[in-house]
Amino acid sequence: MLTPAFDLSQDPDFLTVAIRVPYARVSEFDVYFEGVDFKFYAKPYFLRLTLPGRIVENGSEQGSYDANKGIFTIRLPKETPGQHFEGLNMLTALLAPKKSRTAKPLVEEIGASEVSEGGVEDEDEEFDWEIEQAPYEEVPESSLNLQCHYGFGNLRSGVFQRLQDELSDVIDIKDPDSTPAAERRQKRLAAELAKFDPDHYLADFFEDEAVEQVLKYKPWWIDIHSKMMASLGKSQGQENPAALVSFSEEEKYQLRKFVNKSYLLDKRALHQVYYSLIDILMAYCYETRVTEGEKNVESAWNIRKLSPTLCWFETWTNVHEILVSFGRRVLCYPLYRHFKLVMKAYRDTIKILQLGKSAVLKCLLDVHRIFQENDPAYILNDLYISDYCVWIQKAKSTKLAALAEALKEASLTKAQLGLELEELEAAALLVQEEETASGAGCAGSRPQTPPCSSEAGDAEDSDSSTSCETEGSDSEQGELSGSEPETARSLQGPLLQEHGHLLIDDGGVFRDSAVESSGGGLRKPPASSQAPGGSGPLIEELGERLNLTVQVSGPEEPTAAGASSEQGRGDWQTPSD
Repeated sequence: MLTPAFDLSQDPDFLTVAIRVPYARVSEFDVYFEGVDFKFYAKPYFLRLTLPGRIVENGSEQGSYDANKGIFTIRLPKETPGQHFEGLNMLTALLAPKKSRTAKPLVEEIGASEVSEGGVEDEDEEFDWEIEQAPYEEVPESSLNLQCHYGFGNLRSGVFQRLQDELSDVIDIKDPDSTPAAERRQKRLAAELAKFDPDHYLADFFEDEAVEQVLKYKPWWIDIHSKMMASLGKSQGQENPAALVSFSEEEKYQLRKFVNKSYLLDKRALHQVYYSLIDILMAYCYETRVTEGEKNVESAWNIRKLSPTLCWFETWTNVHEILVSFGRRVLCYPLYRHFKLVMKAYRDTIKILQLGKSAVLKCLLDVHRIFQENDPAYILNDLYISDYCVWIQKAKSTKLAALAEALKEASLTKAQLGLELEELEAAALLVQEEETASGAGCAGSRPQTPPCSSEAGDAEDSDSSTSCETEGSDSEQGELSGSEPETARSLQGPLLQEHGHLLIDDGGVFRDSAVESSGGGLRKPPASSQAPGGSGPLIEELGERLNLTVQVSGPEEPTAAGASSEQGRGDWQTPSD
């Protein structure tokens, strides 16, 4: 038997079921409905649904058939007129349970008469987003060889023992079956520190035109969320968010292909499911924004690389650590590495959760389709995404609303990422300020020369013009960095003192007695020549480059300038703007 394509809609008094059955015989079909059960048969099609509300046979039911489109339309009266049936677009949950065709170690619920929500969780229990903590216990050596769990709700183990050839192309962890959760986290943090590239980060920080363009893009959920918030602001009845989200025919086909099952999750496993959902959604929001909705060959890599749940089988204890891990990975791996993109994906995820499970399901279906079209990534569908697509249809809307509020109350700063971003930005801004001061001093000592020109050749022409361009961008960079210019000035002294040579004050411009430099500015912030993995070496190099940008004054100045030079030797003053 074939499961036909179908669609459900409703009005206050009737539930309408539209069933597409091309090539079926109109004279040979049967319809049965009672309570929450609905059955339709027209050879070779068979459809059985478990409805979210009760219907009744009272003589007002209607049926019609469109021969051109091959669609049966059946209108069924509601047992309670005016009742609103929720979840009519959750097609997988509406299909009656059937025998699983996979070897997944999951419990399938057979013969359920009503659609249950949330697994074994109590219907009226208030969800607590704090993980219960247990005292530390020494792990005996006999248990070290036990297999570690991962996947949806940590229900899977031993999967990668038979998939070693494809393992390295899908996830970052080398041996997930024997690596405990604590060790996975340690290895993930070490890998992120080794991958972080200060050069790439500073380049995106200062030259952010492409990032600003990406930030202006509006994904599909932006307009829907605006409509929902507008309806909430009205004094009249609130509009149902699920009615604002529609599914395409391809998405409906995906939903019909999933196997309907229930998941027996304890409280800790249920927490992991909700937390990992945040992690996956943030990775998806980033990918959708940077590609502006146009998926490409890198989409699967972006999503799984930005989600520690998918590439490290990470487990979580609170919302804040999810934000920190996502922020670190955005600044370490993809093409665009900017903190604004981290916060934008964070706010997009809040909006999706506020729209309810229909919007979340639509995102998960898109992730499933991306992974299904990518050869190694399909394994992640079996481990996580397929189960999420089935589970979310039965999840409680109140739990998603509570999760959105918990995420909304969380906060994230650059300092919490542990990558010394503020120190990097302060040191780079310090160099730019010194370049500006050097350019101003050079222009003042040569009034006959145009402000943005130099007599030292093509290289100095380029450097001098860059210094002039830097002057105009100081105010903009000050807005981006907040209080960072003050931090930069506080670092000025130590950076100059690290250099071992004597600085000579010559008419307000310093020169290095041991190194002669043609001066000039850097068009981009200086980058560390050492291997990535920390910003400390870069800050030291910025200090050295800062001294190298000091100008060398040619002709001798009057006696007053000479006295000022002697004072500069003793006081180690810094050049002023």
